[in-house]
Amino acid sequence: MEIYLDNSATTKLSPGALELMTKIFMEDYGNTSSMHSKGFDAEKHIRAAKENFAKILKCSANEILFTSGGTESNNTAIIGTALHYGSRGHHMVTTAIEHAAVSAPMKFLESRGWEIDRLSVDSEGRINLSELESLLRDDTVLVSVMHVNNEIGTVEPIEEIGALIHEKCPNCLFHVDDIQGFGKIALYPKKLHIDLLSASSHKLHGPKGVGLLYIDERAHISPIILGGGHQNGMRSGTENVPGVAGFSFAASEVYSNIDENYKRIEALRADFINKISDIPDISVNGSAEHHSPYILSLTVKDVRAEVLLHALEGREIYVSAGSACSSNHPSVSSTLKAVNVPKYALDSTIRLSFSVSTTAEELDAAADALHSVVPTLRKFTRK
Repeated sequence: MEIYLDNSATTKLSPGALELMTKIFMEDYGNTSSMHSKGFDAEKHIRAAKENFAKILKCSANEILFTSGGTESNNTAIIGTALHYGSRGHHMVTTAIEHAAVSAPMKFLESRGWEIDRLSVDSEGRINLSELESLLRDDTVLVSVMHVNNEIGTVEPIEEIGALIHEKCPNCLFHVDDIQGFGKIALYPKKLHIDLLSASSHKLHGPKGVGLLYIDERAHISPIILGGGHQNGMRSGTENVPGVAGFSFAASEVYSNIDENYKRIEALRADFINKISDIPDISVNGSAEHHSPYILSLTVKDVRAEVLLHALEGREIYVSAGSACSSNHPSVSSTLKAVNVPKYALDSTIRLSFSVSTTAEELDAAADALHSVVPTLRKFTRK
């Protein structure tokens, strides 16, 4: 039995999304910029998707920008803000545990003279609001904080952050990387003073190569992709109609049962942790109280993460040894370093990540596999 527990890396495509996309590929394949009926038929799918996401996020359809994925959404939010507001200030605030799709554009701006402050986190991966308040300045143009950490699953206090920025630095934009939260833990940008929010399709059973950026109508950022002026000039390039429609379909599926899904996965996660609790020297990273149930970070002492990953793979159980976006470029996890795990944990931590299709039977089998392989692998650990 194949057991896929790497859903934070990507998810299996929804059959309904595939069916809709196939229809569009074969029938409604026109270019949305074309003035004939084929173009109009394609444009209908884009309009319907915008309306659907506007309903999900409780915002206006004209505040939805479609992108090629979470990385582009994050880059557009950060660099687009810098381009538009650079004359007002050259200061941004982010955290020490952001995904590379945020940390890399921040480093890019830093190399060009911007001042970037990075919030520290506690042992659970949560930022300190007092530290954030101390860093806000008149020339701060953006604060970027992820909703759910992609490695340890910690959930940041987005509501409190939004309220603080709105009160202390009202001209500063608030960006939330919601790649790991969208479709799993609902956020409503206007209620939480979020100006920019990034989401990705393939993290919630939609197709790869599609994402969105919510841009509050009061926020003004500059485009970073120029050309034919598509999407009101904000993102040039022929729209990916099948991808956008598939993303919208998958989002509708998960949001229709988002609370029920959360409760079920939370129960499965807790049961799994209980089942492996008698294996010596296994610890859970992150926050016991403020976490996404869809992500579980485990440190297995005296077993290298890569070795454990492949031992489980041999049993058709698929997990991650870290963030999939950087797993082909081995490096020390900035998140694990930031939460001050023991030194051995930096090379002995795996991530299990669940989806709406994860079952109790699968997690029982994974727990049994850990009981079997961990003692065996420890016998071969060099002392």
